[in-house]
Amino acid sequence: MQLKFGSYPVLVASSPEMAKQFLKIHDTVFASRPALAAGKYTSYNYLDMAWAPYGAYWQQARKIYLTEIFNTKRLDSYEYIRIEESHNFLSCLYALSQFGLDGCGKPFVLKEQLSRYSLSSMTRMVLSNKYFSEPKCDLEGSIITLDELQEMLDQWFFLNGVINIGDWIPWLCILDMQGYVKQMKDLYKKFDRFHEYVLDDHKAKRDALDKDFVPKDMVDVLLLLSENPNLEVKLTRDCVKGLMQDLLAGGTDTSPAIVEWTFHEIFRKPHIIEKATEELDRVIGRERWVEENDLSKLPYRESIINETLRLHPLGTLLAPHFSVEDCNVSGYSVSKGTTVLVNVWSIGRNPKYWDAPEEYLPGRFLDKKIDILGQNFALLPFGSGRRRCPGYKLGLKIVHSALANLLHGFKWKLLKTMKPEDVCMEEHYGLTTHPKVPLEMIIEPRLPIHLY
Repeated sequence: MQLKFGSYPVLVASSPEMAKQFLKIHDTVFASRPALAAGKYTSYNYLDMAWAPYGAYWQQARKIYLTEIFNTKRLDSYEYIRIEESHNFLSCLYALSQFGLDGCGKPFVLKEQLSRYSLSSMTRMVLSNKYFSEPKCDLEGSIITLDELQEMLDQWFFLNGVINIGDWIPWLCILDMQGYVKQMKDLYKKFDRFHEYVLDDHKAKRDALDKDFVPKDMVDVLLLLSENPNLEVKLTRDCVKGLMQDLLAGGTDTSPAIVEWTFHEIFRKPHIIEKATEELDRVIGRERWVEENDLSKLPYRESIINETLRLHPLGTLLAPHFSVEDCNVSGYSVSKGTTVLVNVWSIGRNPKYWDAPEEYLPGRFLDKKIDILGQNFALLPFGSGRRRCPGYKLGLKIVHSALANLLHGFKWKLLKTMKPEDVCMEEHYGLTTHPKVPLEMIIEPRLPIHLY
């Protein structure tokens, strides 16, 4: 479908066939990004992975992510962090299960707890230190509160997903009619203050150790690479901050969104929870938590996540692609400077490729092997081609472990005033998509007390 956004042509790909054309067959032509205000003002003038145009800098940044940041050895080295933060998360939920009225646990909003867990995990892997203080706790070395940092990240995702009129009608740009650019500039100042503090702290610790220094986190790796004279494109301080922001933001919103949508779906079909917990009891038992090396032995739990990714992709649309030259796509002429939007929400519900496409049926992924990493164009939760999400391995580790242990460790109940059919399935749109109304629930422990 061809549209006109103000002064610029826009194509929307809503079928697997057309997605394949843009993301695989003509990938090099459409691997760039349009120069939108979000990339300029919230991502250090297009110096992050999300908004950087296709070229030498982006190719180098992608190589750094794949070989230095998200390689198997480094991700395995952070497993102890994921274990510790998971236990903290589950212990916190256990505490909520012990306080409430009428002998029931205290009601809580799942999204809030998931966001805190994800943010704690990612900040430790990316930055080593959390750098934020918890409520009622003044953490040494903190520069910001958890709520402030979470609000900044939420605003970053919102502003990176808006349609800013000035991007599409250039002569209106100076007016900033919606106020988005002002918000972006204000947000940039907040993030830059945070990033500067983190980088200065890392440099001071490194200088103190001198020759004994060993990189502990992802920022350490980026700072070392910034001093490498053999890089094709020098990593400036702003480059490091842009890439660091991607690492921090990329995992803190997407992982909670997947788990949140999963619970919204399975609360509407309680038999799915029963089947998943039966698998967990049979494979894991009730004397320990699920570990990462257990995940491959839990195919039904995996199918639940895959079905969530089909019906509720991280974003309704993939981040926009942009043609760098004229191109012929399936017999149609596409001009240079065309923005392409891939509608993964529509693709995942295409009746040509999915039986009962509107139904939440995890079993469909047990019947046959279906790729979710970009080779099957009927299911593109992480995109495909050159612009596929480079951090998907880490994201999947966090999501699968979180869901497995949440189902393994607790019995989940809706509030007494709510029925399964009342669970909100409306979507709140941004760069990522969340349920419009977060789910409030009550839990009970289902494992021996000493495990919590």
